[in-house]
Amino acid sequence: MNKEEKYKLLLEQISALTEGETDEVAVMANAAAAIHLEMGFWWTGFYRVMNGELVLGPFQGPVACMHIGYGRGVCGTAWKQAETIVVPDVELFPGHIACSSESRSEIVVPVFSADGEITAVLDIDSKDLATFDDVDKLWLEKIVKVINKK
Repeated sequence: MNKEEKYKLLLEQISALTEGETDEVAVMANAAAAIHLEMGFWWTGFYRVMNGELVLGPFQGPVACMHIGYGRGVCGTAWKQAETIVVPDVELFPGHIACSSESRSEIVVPVFSADGEITAVLDIDSKDLATFDDVDKLWLEKIVKVINKK
């Protein structure tokens, strides 16, 4: 099964898993677990916008940074720019926050509320360089839209 086929099934699974659930933390927890397990990423999780910063939310993987400022690192930059950021080599990203030296590439997808405000970001890290591409961007943005409707 190729990556796109995995994402298609994952989108269906997350949609079914979260159907009818209104608690955003529960939805994020199951979405992070499903993505992490199916795709085999090194770290998969959410940072929630709280009191003007990103605060660690539900995740799968090793321990992580707990607070990230607006515009800082890949997560804070995706929040500030209100767009998905794909980073092939985190060491080349200006201001990268190294929660772990094992992280080599990263993708961060903003989670938008119904009124267009960013409420969280989905952050995924890989131990390998250049793991993420336009296929990941496309499907993770679709997944974020599905979980945001809950």
